[in-house]
Amino acid sequence: MLGHRTMTVQDYAAILKKRWWILAIPVIIFPILGYGITFLIQPQYISQTLVLVEQQKVPDSYVKPVVTEDLTGRLASMKEQILSRSRLQPIIERFNLFANTKMTMDDRIDLTRQSIGINPIESTIARTNGLPGFFISFKAGDARTAQLVCGEITSLFVSENLNDRAASAAGTTDFLKAQLADAKTKLDEQDAKLEKFQQTYMGKLPGAEASNMNMMTSLNTQLDAATQALARMQQDRSYAESILTLQQSQTARTAEHGGAAPGAQEAELQQLLNQEADLSSRYTDDYPDVVTVRRKIKELRQQMAQAPPPVVATSPVTTVKPTDSVGILQLRAQIRAMDEGIAQKKKEQAQIQSQLRMYQERVASSPAIEDEYKSITRDNQTAQAFYDDLLSKMNQSNMATDLEKRQQGEQFRVMDEPNLPEEPATPKRPVFVGGGFALGLALGLLIVGLLEYLDTALRSERDIWAFTKLPTLGVIAYNHEMEPAQARRRWFKRRSAATAAGNEPLIHVGS
Repeated sequence: MLGHRTMTVQDYAAILKKRWWILAIPVIIFPILGYGITFLIQPQYISQTLVLVEQQKVPDSYVKPVVTEDLTGRLASMKEQILSRSRLQPIIERFNLFANTKMTMDDRIDLTRQSIGINPIESTIARTNGLPGFFISFKAGDARTAQLVCGEITSLFVSENLNDRAASAAGTTDFLKAQLADAKTKLDEQDAKLEKFQQTYMGKLPGAEASNMNMMTSLNTQLDAATQALARMQQDRSYAESILTLQQSQTARTAEHGGAAPGAQEAELQQLLNQEADLSSRYTDDYPDVVTVRRKIKELRQQMAQAPPPVVATSPVTTVKPTDSVGILQLRAQIRAMDEGIAQKKKEQAQIQSQLRMYQERVASSPAIEDEYKSITRDNQTAQAFYDDLLSKMNQSNMATDLEKRQQGEQFRVMDEPNLPEEPATPKRPVFVGGGFALGLALGLLIVGLLEYLDTALRSERDIWAFTKLPTLGVIAYNHEMEPAQARRRWFKRRSAATAAGNEPLIHVGS
Protein backbone atom coordinates (compact mmCIF):
# COMPACT_ATOMS: atom_id res chain seq x y z
CA MET A 1 0.00 0.00 0.00
CA LEU A 2 3.07 2.26 -0.06
CA GLY A 3 2.32 5.37 -2.09
CA HIS A 4 -1.44 4.81 -2.28
CA ARG A 5 -2.28 6.80 0.83
CA THR A 6 -0.57 8.76 3.60
CA MET A 7 1.54 6.44 5.76
CA THR A 8 1.98 6.61 9.54
CA VAL A 9 4.67 5.35 11.84
CA GLN A 10 2.49 2.33 12.64
CA ASP A 11 2.27 1.55 8.92
CA TYR A 12 6.05 1.62 8.51
CA ALA A 13 6.48 -0.50 11.63
CA ALA A 14 4.02 -3.04 10.24
CA ILE A 15 5.87 -3.11 6.89
CA LEU A 16 9.20 -3.60 8.66
CA LYS A 17 7.74 -6.34 10.86
CA LYS A 18 6.32 -8.14 7.82
CA ARG A 19 9.30 -7.79 5.44
CA TRP A 20 12.34 -7.47 7.73
CA TRP A 21 14.04 -10.48 6.20
CA ILE A 22 14.13 -8.80 2.77
CA LEU A 23 15.99 -5.86 4.39
CA ALA A 24 18.29 -8.05 6.50
CA ILE A 25 19.64 -10.22 3.68
CA PRO A 26 21.51 -7.45 1.65
CA VAL A 27 22.50 -5.62 4.84
CA ILE A 28 24.38 -8.75 5.96
CA ILE A 29 25.64 -9.99 2.58
CA PHE A 30 27.00 -6.70 1.14
CA PRO A 31 29.36 -5.83 4.08
CA ILE A 32 30.74 -9.36 3.83
CA LEU A 33 31.27 -8.88 0.10
CA GLY A 34 32.93 -5.48 0.73
CA TYR A 35 35.28 -7.03 3.26
CA GLY A 36 36.15 -9.80 0.82
CA ILE A 37 36.84 -7.35 -1.99
CA THR A 38 39.57 -5.72 0.10
CA PHE A 39 41.59 -8.92 -0.22
CA LEU A 40 41.34 -8.77 -4.01
CA ILE A 41 42.62 -5.15 -4.29
CA GLN A 42 46.38 -4.57 -4.18
CA PRO A 43 47.25 -2.47 -1.12
CA GLN A 44 48.71 0.99 -1.70
CA TYR A 45 51.07 2.66 0.79
CA ILE A 46 51.53 6.44 0.97
CA SER A 47 54.79 7.96 2.22
CA GLN A 48 54.71 11.68 3.03
CA THR A 49 57.22 14.37 3.96
CA LEU A 50 56.99 18.04 4.99
CA VAL A 51 59.11 20.69 3.28
CA LEU A 52 59.28 24.14 4.89
CA VAL A 53 60.15 27.33 3.02
CA GLU A 54 62.87 29.23 4.87
CA GLN A 55 63.04 32.92 4.11
CA GLN A 56 66.22 34.81 3.25
CA LYS A 57 68.54 35.00 6.24
CA VAL A 58 69.75 38.52 5.38
CA PRO A 59 67.03 41.21 5.69
CA ASP A 60 65.56 42.49 2.44
CA SER A 61 66.49 46.04 3.41
CA TYR A 62 70.19 45.09 3.07
CA VAL A 63 70.09 42.69 0.12
CA LYS A 64 67.04 42.63 -2.11
CA PRO A 65 66.28 39.13 -3.47
CA VAL A 66 66.65 38.69 -7.22
CA VAL A 67 63.89 36.08 -7.46
CA THR A 68 60.64 37.86 -6.59
CA GLU A 69 58.18 35.47 -8.24
CA ASP A 70 55.35 34.24 -6.05
CA LEU A 71 56.16 30.93 -4.38
CA THR A 72 52.92 29.39 -5.61
CA GLY A 73 53.87 30.07 -9.21
CA ARG A 74 57.44 28.84 -8.72
CA LEU A 75 56.17 25.69 -7.01
CA ALA A 76 53.84 24.98 -9.93
CA SER A 77 56.69 25.54 -12.39
CA MET A 78 59.03 23.25 -10.45
CA LYS A 79 56.30 20.61 -10.24
CA GLU A 80 55.93 20.58 -14.03
CA GLN A 81 59.69 20.28 -14.46
CA ILE A 82 60.04 17.47 -11.94
CA LEU A 83 57.06 15.56 -13.38
CA SER A 84 58.60 15.65 -16.83
CA ARG A 85 59.60 12.42 -18.57
CA SER A 86 63.33 13.14 -18.30
CA ARG A 87 63.08 13.36 -14.50
CA LEU A 88 60.62 10.51 -13.83
CA GLN A 89 61.96 7.83 -16.18
CA PRO A 90 65.26 7.35 -14.28
CA ILE A 91 63.31 7.00 -11.01
CA ILE A 92 60.91 4.49 -12.58
CA GLU A 93 63.80 2.42 -13.93
CA ARG A 94 65.76 2.59 -10.69
CA PHE A 95 62.92 1.44 -8.44
CA ASN A 96 61.20 -0.69 -11.10
CA LEU A 97 57.85 1.03 -10.56
CA PHE A 98 54.71 -0.59 -12.00
CA ALA A 99 56.78 -3.37 -13.60
CA ASN A 100 54.34 -6.21 -12.77
CA THR A 101 51.83 -5.00 -15.31
CA LYS A 102 52.17 -5.07 -19.06
CA MET A 103 52.33 -1.36 -19.70
CA THR A 104 54.44 0.90 -21.84
CA MET A 105 56.83 3.44 -20.36
CA ASP A 106 54.36 6.23 -21.12
CA ASP A 107 51.66 4.46 -19.11
CA ARG A 108 54.08 3.90 -16.22
CA ILE A 109 55.04 7.58 -16.29
CA ASP A 110 51.36 8.59 -16.19
CA LEU A 111 50.73 6.30 -13.21
CA THR A 112 53.80 7.70 -11.45
CA ARG A 113 52.55 11.25 -11.99
CA GLN A 114 49.17 10.29 -10.57
CA SER A 115 50.89 8.74 -7.53
CA ILE A 116 52.79 11.96 -6.68
CA GLY A 117 50.96 14.46 -4.50
CA ILE A 118 51.98 18.09 -3.88
CA ASN A 119 49.83 19.84 -1.28
CA PRO A 120 50.74 23.44 -0.30
CA ILE A 121 50.16 24.59 3.27
CA GLU A 122 48.05 27.72 3.46
CA SER A 123 49.16 29.57 6.57
CA THR A 124 46.75 31.71 8.57
CA ILE A 125 49.60 34.03 9.53
CA ALA A 126 50.46 36.74 7.02
CA ARG A 127 53.70 35.93 5.24
CA THR A 128 55.56 37.50 2.41
CA ASN A 129 55.06 34.66 -0.02
CA GLY A 130 51.93 33.21 1.52
CA LEU A 131 53.18 29.60 1.71
CA PRO A 132 55.12 28.40 4.76
CA GLY A 133 55.66 24.98 3.18
CA PHE A 134 54.12 22.03 1.38
CA PHE A 135 53.65 18.27 1.67
CA ILE A 136 55.11 15.79 -0.80
CA SER A 137 53.60 12.29 -0.94
CA PHE A 138 54.00 9.19 -3.09
CA LYS A 139 51.74 6.15 -3.36
CA ALA A 140 53.15 2.71 -4.19
CA GLY A 141 52.33 -0.97 -3.67
CA ASP A 142 55.30 -1.39 -1.31
CA ALA A 143 55.90 0.70 1.80
CA ARG A 144 59.68 0.81 1.38
CA THR A 145 59.40 1.76 -2.28
CA ALA A 146 56.95 4.56 -1.42
CA GLN A 147 59.40 5.92 1.16
CA LEU A 148 62.41 5.82 -1.17
CA VAL A 149 60.60 7.38 -4.12
CA CYS A 150 59.15 10.11 -1.88
CA GLY A 151 62.69 10.91 -0.74
CA GLU A 152 63.86 11.14 -4.37
CA ILE A 153 61.03 13.49 -5.31
CA THR A 154 61.79 15.64 -2.24
CA SER A 155 65.49 15.89 -3.13
CA LEU A 156 64.51 16.88 -6.68
CA PHE A 157 62.40 19.73 -5.33
CA VAL A 158 65.17 20.96 -3.01
CA SER A 159 67.89 20.81 -5.67
CA GLU A 160 65.61 22.29 -8.32
CA ASN A 161 64.84 25.25 -6.06
CA LEU A 162 68.55 25.90 -5.44
CA ASN A 163 69.42 25.55 -9.12
CA ASP A 164 66.47 27.67 -10.21
CA ARG A 165 67.30 30.52 -7.82
CA ALA A 166 71.01 30.37 -8.66
CA ALA A 167 70.25 30.36 -12.40
CA SER A 168 67.82 33.26 -12.01
CA ALA A 169 70.37 35.27 -10.00
CA ALA A 170 73.17 34.49 -12.48
CA GLY A 171 70.94 35.30 -15.43
CA THR A 172 69.91 38.59 -13.87
CA THR A 173 73.55 39.46 -13.19
CA ASP A 174 74.62 38.64 -16.75
CA PHE A 175 71.77 40.67 -18.18
CA LEU A 176 72.63 43.66 -15.99
CA LYS A 177 76.30 43.36 -16.99
CA ALA A 178 75.41 43.62 -20.66
CA GLN A 179 73.04 46.51 -20.01
CA LEU A 180 75.64 48.26 -17.87
CA ALA A 181 78.27 47.94 -20.62
CA ASP A 182 75.88 49.46 -23.17
CA ALA A 183 74.94 52.23 -20.74
CA LYS A 184 78.62 53.00 -20.09
CA THR A 185 79.31 53.23 -23.82
CA LYS A 186 76.43 55.65 -24.31
CA LEU A 187 77.50 57.65 -21.25
CA ASP A 188 81.07 57.93 -22.60
CA GLU A 189 79.68 59.17 -25.91
CA GLN A 190 77.57 61.77 -24.13
CA ASP A 191 80.54 62.84 -21.98
CA ALA A 192 82.76 63.23 -25.03
CA LYS A 193 80.04 65.20 -26.81
CA LEU A 194 79.55 67.45 -23.80
CA GLU A 195 83.29 67.98 -23.36
CA LYS A 196 83.72 68.89 -27.03
CA PHE A 197 80.81 71.33 -26.81
CA GLN A 198 82.26 72.95 -23.69
CA GLN A 199 85.64 73.32 -25.34
CA THR A 200 84.11 74.74 -28.51
CA TYR A 201 81.92 77.28 -26.71
CA MET A 202 84.10 78.00 -23.71
CA GLY A 203 83.03 81.25 -22.08
CA LYS A 204 79.67 81.18 -23.88
CA LEU A 205 78.03 78.47 -21.77
CA PRO A 206 75.09 79.16 -19.46
CA GLY A 207 76.26 80.57 -16.17
CA ALA A 208 79.09 82.58 -17.72
CA GLU A 209 76.94 85.63 -18.47
CA ALA A 210 77.74 87.33 -15.16
CA SER A 211 81.48 86.85 -15.54
CA ASN A 212 81.32 88.04 -19.17
CA MET A 213 79.47 91.20 -18.11
CA ASN A 214 82.00 91.84 -15.36
CA MET A 215 84.85 91.37 -17.82
CA MET A 216 83.17 93.77 -20.27
CA THR A 217 82.86 96.39 -17.53
CA SER A 218 86.48 95.91 -16.56
CA LEU A 219 87.65 96.07 -20.18
CA ASN A 220 85.64 99.24 -20.81
CA THR A 221 87.31 100.81 -17.79
CA GLN A 222 90.73 99.71 -19.05
CA LEU A 223 89.94 101.02 -22.54
CA ASP A 224 88.94 104.42 -21.19
CA ALA A 225 92.11 104.60 -19.12
CA ALA A 226 94.26 103.55 -22.10
CA THR A 227 92.56 106.12 -24.35
CA GLN A 228 93.13 108.89 -21.83
CA ALA A 229 96.76 107.85 -21.30
CA LEU A 230 97.30 107.73 -25.07
CA ALA A 231 95.85 111.21 -25.44
CA ARG A 232 98.16 112.58 -22.74
CA MET A 233 101.17 110.88 -24.32
CA GLN A 234 100.32 112.34 -27.71
CA GLN A 235 99.89 115.79 -26.14
CA ASP A 236 103.25 115.53 -24.37
CA ARG A 237 104.90 114.48 -27.60
CA SER A 238 103.42 117.51 -29.38
CA TYR A 239 104.81 119.77 -26.66
CA ALA A 240 108.22 118.14 -26.87
CA GLU A 241 108.23 118.33 -30.65
CA SER A 242 107.31 122.03 -30.63
CA ILE A 243 110.10 122.80 -28.15
CA LEU A 244 112.57 120.82 -30.25
CA THR A 245 111.52 122.76 -33.36
CA LEU A 246 111.90 126.03 -31.47
CA GLN A 247 115.36 125.19 -30.19
CA GLN A 248 116.48 124.05 -33.64
CA SER A 249 115.32 127.33 -35.16
CA GLN A 250 117.07 129.38 -32.47
CA THR A 251 120.21 127.38 -32.92
CA ALA A 252 120.11 127.93 -36.66
CA ARG A 253 119.53 131.68 -36.21
CA THR A 254 122.33 132.01 -33.72
CA ALA A 255 124.70 130.18 -36.02
CA GLU A 256 123.73 132.54 -38.83
CA HIS A 257 124.37 135.77 -36.80
CA GLY A 258 127.33 134.40 -34.92
CA GLY A 259 125.58 134.73 -31.53
CA ALA A 260 125.24 132.26 -28.76
CA ALA A 261 122.17 130.05 -28.36
CA PRO A 262 119.83 130.90 -25.58
CA GLY A 263 120.91 127.95 -23.51
CA ALA A 264 119.59 129.39 -20.26
CA GLN A 265 115.97 129.42 -21.50
CA GLU A 266 116.27 125.94 -22.96
CA ALA A 267 117.76 124.56 -19.78
CA GLU A 268 115.06 126.21 -17.72
CA LEU A 269 112.33 124.92 -20.02
CA GLN A 270 113.76 121.40 -19.92
CA GLN A 271 113.91 121.52 -16.15
CA LEU A 272 110.28 122.66 -15.94
CA LEU A 273 109.16 119.87 -18.31
CA ASN A 274 110.92 117.24 -16.24
CA GLN A 275 109.38 118.64 -13.11
CA GLU A 276 105.91 118.60 -14.74
CA ALA A 277 106.31 114.96 -15.81
CA ASP A 278 107.34 113.95 -12.29
CA LEU A 279 104.44 115.79 -10.67
CA SER A 280 101.87 114.50 -13.23
CA SER A 281 102.85 110.90 -12.46
CA ARG A 282 102.12 111.42 -8.75
CA TYR A 283 99.33 114.03 -8.56
CA THR A 284 96.21 115.02 -10.41
CA ASP A 285 95.93 117.90 -12.87
CA ASP A 286 94.37 120.27 -10.35
CA TYR A 287 97.17 119.82 -7.80
CA PRO A 288 98.69 123.29 -6.96
CA ASP A 289 102.30 122.37 -7.82
CA VAL A 290 101.23 120.91 -11.16
CA VAL A 291 99.25 124.07 -11.98
CA THR A 292 102.20 126.30 -11.03
CA VAL A 293 104.72 124.35 -13.16
CA ARG A 294 102.46 124.38 -16.16
CA ARG A 295 101.91 128.12 -15.79
CA LYS A 296 105.68 128.72 -15.76
CA ILE A 297 106.12 126.50 -18.82
CA LYS A 298 103.47 128.50 -20.63
CA GLU A 299 105.08 131.84 -19.76
CA LEU A 300 108.54 130.62 -20.79
CA ARG A 301 107.22 129.35 -24.10
CA GLN A 302 105.56 132.72 -24.76
CA GLN A 303 108.89 134.46 -24.14
CA MET A 304 110.69 132.10 -26.43
CA ALA A 305 107.95 132.51 -29.04
CA GLN A 306 108.44 136.28 -29.08
CA ALA A 307 112.01 135.78 -30.27
CA PRO A 308 112.65 136.22 -34.05
CA PRO A 309 111.67 133.12 -36.07
CA PRO A 310 114.40 130.96 -37.54
CA VAL A 311 115.44 131.56 -41.12
CA VAL A 312 115.46 127.91 -42.18
CA ALA A 313 114.49 124.62 -40.52
CA THR A 314 115.11 121.91 -43.06
CA SER A 315 116.24 119.11 -40.78
CA PRO A 316 113.70 116.65 -39.26
CA VAL A 317 113.24 116.80 -35.56
CA THR A 318 114.60 113.34 -35.15
CA THR A 319 117.63 113.76 -37.37
CA VAL A 320 120.82 114.03 -35.36
CA LYS A 321 123.30 116.75 -36.44
CA PRO A 322 126.82 117.35 -35.25
CA THR A 323 125.91 120.90 -34.24
CA ASP A 324 122.97 119.85 -32.04
CA SER A 325 123.21 120.86 -28.43
CA VAL A 326 122.77 118.59 -25.44
CA GLY A 327 119.22 119.87 -24.87
CA ILE A 328 118.21 119.07 -28.43
CA LEU A 329 119.64 115.56 -28.11
CA GLN A 330 117.72 115.03 -24.88
CA LEU A 331 114.50 116.23 -26.47
CA ARG A 332 114.99 113.91 -29.42
CA ALA A 333 115.57 110.99 -27.06
CA GLN A 334 112.42 111.90 -25.13
CA ILE A 335 110.40 112.06 -28.36
CA ARG A 336 111.64 108.62 -29.45
CA ALA A 337 110.70 107.19 -26.03
CA MET A 338 107.32 108.89 -26.32
CA ASP A 339 106.81 107.32 -29.79
CA GLU A 340 107.58 103.88 -28.40
CA GLY A 341 105.21 104.45 -25.48
CA ILE A 342 102.47 105.67 -27.82
CA ALA A 343 102.90 102.61 -30.07
CA GLN A 344 102.78 100.28 -27.07
CA LYS A 345 99.73 102.06 -25.71
CA LYS A 346 97.98 101.81 -29.12
CA LYS A 347 98.80 98.09 -29.20
CA GLU A 348 97.40 97.69 -25.70
CA GLN A 349 94.30 99.64 -26.72
CA ALA A 350 93.80 97.35 -29.74
CA GLN A 351 94.12 94.26 -27.53
CA ILE A 352 91.55 95.60 -25.09
CA GLN A 353 89.18 96.40 -27.94
CA SER A 354 89.66 92.90 -29.37
CA GLN A 355 88.91 91.31 -26.00
CA LEU A 356 85.91 93.58 -25.55
CA ARG A 357 84.50 92.53 -28.95
CA MET A 358 85.06 88.85 -28.00
CA TYR A 359 83.09 89.20 -24.76
CA GLN A 360 80.36 91.15 -26.52
CA GLU A 361 80.05 88.32 -29.06
CA ARG A 362 79.87 85.79 -26.20
CA VAL A 363 77.05 87.66 -24.52
CA ALA A 364 75.16 88.02 -27.81
CA SER A 365 75.43 84.31 -28.70
CA SER A 366 74.61 82.96 -25.21
CA PRO A 367 70.81 82.40 -25.72
CA ALA A 368 71.25 80.22 -28.82
CA ILE A 369 74.09 78.24 -27.24
CA GLU A 370 72.09 77.81 -24.02
CA ASP A 371 69.31 75.89 -25.84
CA GLU A 372 71.78 73.50 -27.45
CA TYR A 373 73.67 73.13 -24.18
CA LYS A 374 70.46 72.25 -22.34
CA SER A 375 69.71 69.51 -24.87
CA ILE A 376 73.21 68.01 -24.59
CA THR A 377 73.20 68.31 -20.79
CA ARG A 378 69.75 66.71 -20.54
CA ASP A 379 70.88 63.73 -22.61
CA ASN A 380 74.03 63.45 -20.52
CA GLN A 381 72.11 63.59 -17.25
CA THR A 382 69.65 60.95 -18.49
CA ALA A 383 72.50 58.65 -19.51
CA GLN A 384 74.25 59.26 -16.18
CA ALA A 385 71.09 58.53 -14.16
CA PHE A 386 70.43 55.36 -16.18
CA TYR A 387 74.01 54.23 -15.68
CA ASP A 388 73.91 54.92 -11.93
CA ASP A 389 70.62 53.03 -11.60
CA LEU A 390 72.01 50.02 -13.49
CA LEU A 391 75.19 50.13 -11.43
CA SER A 392 73.17 50.07 -8.21
CA LYS A 393 71.07 47.18 -9.49
CA MET A 394 74.22 45.40 -10.60
CA ASN A 395 75.70 45.66 -7.12
CA GLN A 396 72.45 44.40 -5.60
CA SER A 397 72.40 41.50 -8.06
CA ASN A 398 76.00 40.59 -7.27
CA MET A 399 75.20 40.49 -3.56
CA ALA A 400 72.06 38.46 -4.20
CA THR A 401 74.01 36.02 -6.39
CA ASP A 402 76.66 35.64 -3.72
CA LEU A 403 73.89 35.12 -1.18
CA GLU A 404 72.43 32.31 -3.27
CA LYS A 405 75.86 30.71 -3.69
CA ARG A 406 76.28 30.72 0.07
CA GLN A 407 72.76 29.24 0.37
CA GLN A 408 71.67 32.14 2.55
CA GLY A 409 68.66 33.01 0.42
CA GLU A 410 65.21 31.47 0.37
CA GLN A 411 65.48 27.68 0.38
CA PHE A 412 63.52 24.51 1.03
CA ARG A 413 64.26 22.63 4.24
CA VAL A 414 63.01 19.08 4.77
CA MET A 415 61.27 19.21 8.12
CA ASP A 416 60.29 15.53 8.30
CA GLU A 417 61.99 12.78 6.36
CA PRO A 418 59.65 10.56 4.32
CA ASN A 419 57.92 8.17 6.69
CA LEU A 420 57.70 4.40 6.32
CA PRO A 421 53.92 3.68 6.26
CA GLU A 422 52.83 0.92 8.61
CA GLU A 423 49.34 0.44 7.14
CA PRO A 424 48.15 0.66 3.57
CA ALA A 425 46.29 3.80 2.62
CA THR A 426 44.03 1.76 0.33
CA PRO A 427 41.98 -0.33 0.57
CA LYS A 428 40.56 0.65 3.95
CA ARG A 429 38.48 -2.29 5.21
CA PRO A 430 36.21 -0.19 7.49
CA VAL A 431 35.33 1.97 4.51
CA PHE A 432 34.51 -1.02 2.31
CA VAL A 433 32.46 -2.69 5.10
CA GLY A 434 30.61 0.56 5.80
CA GLY A 435 30.01 1.05 2.08
CA GLY A 436 28.68 -2.51 1.76
CA PHE A 437 26.36 -1.92 4.70
CA ALA A 438 25.04 1.32 3.21
CA LEU A 439 24.60 -0.28 -0.22
CA GLY A 440 22.81 -3.32 1.24
CA LEU A 441 20.55 -1.12 3.32
CA ALA A 442 19.67 1.00 0.31
CA LEU A 443 18.99 -2.07 -1.84
CA GLY A 444 16.84 -3.66 0.86
CA LEU A 445 14.78 -0.51 1.31
CA LEU A 446 14.35 -0.25 -2.43
CA ILE A 447 13.06 -3.83 -2.70
CA VAL A 448 10.73 -3.45 0.27
CA GLY A 449 9.37 -0.17 -1.09
CA LEU A 450 8.82 -1.67 -4.52
CA LEU A 451 6.96 -4.69 -3.10
CA GLU A 452 4.78 -2.50 -0.93
CA TYR A 453 4.00 -0.25 -3.87
CA LEU A 454 2.85 -3.21 -5.98
CA ASP A 455 0.81 -4.72 -3.09
CA THR A 456 -2.88 -3.52 -3.28
CA ALA A 457 -4.29 -5.61 -0.43
CA LEU A 458 -6.70 -3.90 2.01
CA ARG A 459 -5.62 -4.60 5.55
CA SER A 460 -7.22 -1.89 7.65
CA GLU A 461 -10.16 0.47 7.80
CA ARG A 462 -7.93 3.28 6.48
CA ASP A 463 -7.21 1.22 3.37
CA ILE A 464 -10.93 0.70 2.79
CA TRP A 465 -11.66 4.41 3.23
CA ALA A 466 -8.75 5.36 0.94
CA PHE A 467 -10.10 3.20 -1.87
CA THR A 468 -13.91 3.38 -1.41
CA LYS A 469 -14.53 6.45 0.72
CA LEU A 470 -17.15 4.27 2.61
CA PRO A 471 -17.37 3.67 6.37
CA THR A 472 -16.77 0.19 7.83
CA LEU A 473 -19.72 -1.39 9.74
CA GLY A 474 -17.89 -4.31 11.23
CA VAL A 475 -14.79 -6.45 11.14
CA ILE A 476 -14.90 -10.22 10.55
CA ALA A 477 -11.92 -12.23 11.67
CA TYR A 478 -9.83 -13.87 9.02
CA ASN A 479 -10.51 -17.62 8.47
CA HIS A 480 -7.18 -19.33 8.30
CA GLU A 481 -8.76 -22.44 6.70
CA MET A 482 -9.74 -20.45 3.60
CA GLU A 483 -7.06 -19.66 1.14
CA PRO A 484 -6.18 -16.00 1.05
CA ALA A 485 -6.71 -15.74 -2.67
CA GLN A 486 -10.14 -17.40 -2.51
CA ALA A 487 -11.20 -15.27 0.48
CA ARG A 488 -10.05 -12.16 -1.34
CA ARG A 489 -12.12 -13.01 -4.43
CA ARG A 490 -15.22 -13.64 -2.38
CA TRP A 491 -14.78 -10.40 -0.51
CA PHE A 492 -14.46 -8.39 -3.69
CA LYS A 493 -17.64 -10.04 -5.02
CA ARG A 494 -19.60 -9.07 -1.91
CA ARG A 495 -18.23 -5.55 -2.05
CA SER A 496 -19.18 -5.15 -5.65
CA ALA A 497 -22.74 -6.48 -5.03
CA ALA A 498 -23.24 -4.21 -2.02
CA THR A 499 -22.00 -1.25 -3.93
CA ALA A 500 -24.34 -1.95 -6.83
CA ALA A 501 -27.32 -2.38 -4.42
CA GLY A 502 -27.12 1.16 -3.08
CA ASN A 503 -23.73 2.04 -1.60
CA GLU A 504 -24.24 0.09 1.54
CA PRO A 505 -21.40 0.12 4.02
CA LEU A 506 -18.90 -2.67 3.66
CA ILE A 507 -18.09 -5.21 6.30
CA HIS A 508 -14.32 -5.50 6.80
CA VAL A 509 -12.78 -8.92 7.07
CA GLY A 510 -9.96 -8.64 9.53
CA SER A 511 -6.77 -10.58 9.13
